[in-house]
Amino acid sequence: MRTARRTTISAALGVAGVVSFLAIWQLAPTLGLVDARYLPPATAVLAELVVDLGELRFWEALADTMLTWFIGLALATVFAVVLGTIIGLSRVLRRAVGTTVEFLRPIPSVALIPLAVLMFGIQREAALVIVVWATFWQIFIQVLYGVADVDTVARDTAKSFGLGTRARLRYVVLPTALPYLSTGLRLGGTVALILAITSEMVIGNPGLGRLLELSRSAGDTVGLYALVVVAGLIGLIINLILRAVERRVLSWHHTVRAEVTR
Repeated sequence: MRTARRTTISAALGVAGVVSFLAIWQLAPTLGLVDARYLPPATAVLAELVVDLGELRFWEALADTMLTWFIGLALATVFAVVLGTIIGLSRVLRRAVGTTVEFLRPIPSVALIPLAVLMFGIQREAALVIVVWATFWQIFIQVLYGVADVDTVARDTAKSFGLGTRARLRYVVLPTALPYLSTGLRLGGTVALILAITSEMVIGNPGLGRLLELSRSAGDTVGLYALVVVAGLIGLIINLILRAVERRVLSWHHTVRAEVTR
């Protein structure tokens, strides 16, 4: 009963926040506080969004962006989990690659765009280079810390009971690293979307980013803001889905149980 009440209150506050934001957005250009040429009213943007939803071009661009996002996130996750597990299980490897990781991780993925275009041209592969690079580090670091956080006593006990490498990974390493991996996926999912749209804007391959750039170059401010709203909604949906999956998969973990019963 108490949990349902808290959920209702939280949802009501969320709706109130969105309504307040839209009201401020609508009033700012209407009252002349902001030039409507640069910030059109919310009603005009939402009306344009409804028009976009009825156009095939919009759905094709959305499909292109989401495909790039999915492939990039999947590739980054596979690479990060494999390398993070191998390196995290070895103290020697962690020390050996520590400096290299700290050197490579801060490199902005946008700085790799000229190299990606040179290698793949104006193709999805060029965008994937940018998406995978930025997303990989978000997940890799989490997996690395998660694997390294395995309790030494638990690991030694598993060895003493004769558990093989696969069994130790499944019953000892995975339960410890899974919360870290879920955090990395939520961070990586958002980063992958940002870089997918950014690469489409800069490189020019098909997707929402290209539509954004076309709207900007054409001076279509209303259409530009409508696409920005779409990007924000996609990011919100991705985060909600990943959060729901995390709660389901980690229902046994003490942090999730504490959050549910709080």
